[in-house]
Amino acid sequence: MLEKALQGVDLVVHTAGPFQRAEECTVLQAAISTKTAYIDVCDDTDYSWRAKSFHEQAKAAGIPAITTAGIYPGVSNVMAAELVRAVRSENGEPERLRFFYYTAGTGGAGPTILTTSFRLLGEDVIAYNKGEEIKLKPYSGAMTIDFGKGVRKKNVYLLNLPEVKSAFKILGVPTVSARFGTAPFFWNWGMQAFANLLPAEFLRDKVKVQKLYKSVDPLVRAIDGIAGERVSMRVDLDCSNGRNTIGLFTHKKLSVLVGFATAAFALAVLEGNTQPGVWFPEERE
Repeated sequence: MLEKALQGVDLVVHTAGPFQRAEECTVLQAAISTKTAYIDVCDDTDYSWRAKSFHEQAKAAGIPAITTAGIYPGVSNVMAAELVRAVRSENGEPERLRFFYYTAGTGGAGPTILTTSFRLLGEDVIAYNKGEEIKLKPYSGAMTIDFGKGVRKKNVYLLNLPEVKSAFKILGVPTVSARFGTAPFFWNWGMQAFANLLPAEFLRDKVKVQKLYKSVDPLVRAIDGIAGERVSMRVDLDCSNGRNTIGLFTHKKLSVLVGFATAAFALAVLEGNTQPGVWFPEERE
């Protein structure tokens, strides 16, 4: 059915999340079989590396594909890659890379981002410390980060996000982590409570998480109208030569920025700037 729908199509953009716990890359496989270019906005580590495993098939089919091509991950990966390349161009070596994200409420994304967030609370956080993989508790490790004008200081917490593994493996940074925070502040308290009180098996269960989402959705929508959609990404890189660099990007509406970011990746594919194969955003190809 998917193969038929993709006949004569130049590019398929896969946005049908949540991607957590998905066992097949059905849309990517259909794209490869029909020789259709592909991008997705995946925000799940396992799914993104499952997509990457189709690299040789995509290359043989002559189609370009980009996974995790949204905002975070996506634009944040590109920000990290630019910081790393700038440092190496000056004979420095990156030692620690940290992703910090803030989104007001659900950022206008509603059920998808809320369901994704709940399911991420059921996963151990994978981070890297001096070249070693470590597992940490979700929504722990609170830090207060200054996101600059329009956002200022916000609390952020550890989450298991795919850019951590891809930055470690592709950019070769030995210490990598990612943190996220939201507003109003009591949503962070709620996320911590879910992570600490609900069994991981509950949070990994699609049906149970959907019921949980439906129970809080009216309140979330009401508060979203007050909180707004502002989003901010900060990427910090510490280097061996003592140089510390920061990349910062803020936009007043997450829903608008998602469209801009995904469209930029789509254009990179359609204009022939992406080689055949499956790539992460930080890869030059």
